[in-house]
Amino acid sequence: MEERYRSIVNLESHLYRNGTRIVKFFLHLSKDEQRKRFLEHIDEPDHNWKFSTADIHERKYWKEYMHAYEECLNTTSTRHAPWYVIPADDKENARLIVSQIVLDTFNGLQMEYPKSTPKRRAELKSIRKLLTK
Repeated sequence: MEERYRSIVNLESHLYRNGTRIVKFFLHLSKDEQRKRFLEHIDEPDHNWKFSTADIHERKYWKEYMHAYEECLNTTSTRHAPWYVIPADDKENARLIVSQIVLDTFNGLQMEYPKSTPKRRAELKSIRKLLTK
């Protein structure tokens, strides 16, 4: 498992060095909220497709999954590719938190259009003359 985590960190480091910004979200549901949502998926015909009987089997391993998630998140969260653990029992609030993190990340990029230089302006003027003939 350590080799897999190292591969993830190495790939994300490579991407960061080449200008990619990585933001990772883990939407954390409580066990009780997961149970409520399973019941909703069973009771709502349009949501039946969201439920699998395998979900009930896997639920027995909740503690093991939590441990595995914690290990993965701790091992693969870096300064340049952080994990954000979002409490997701409240869908609306979770969406707001994710939206704010994405917005903050975009704002942190400090992107702007390239500035024109006098040389470029002169070049464009000469091209403009050609186009207006």
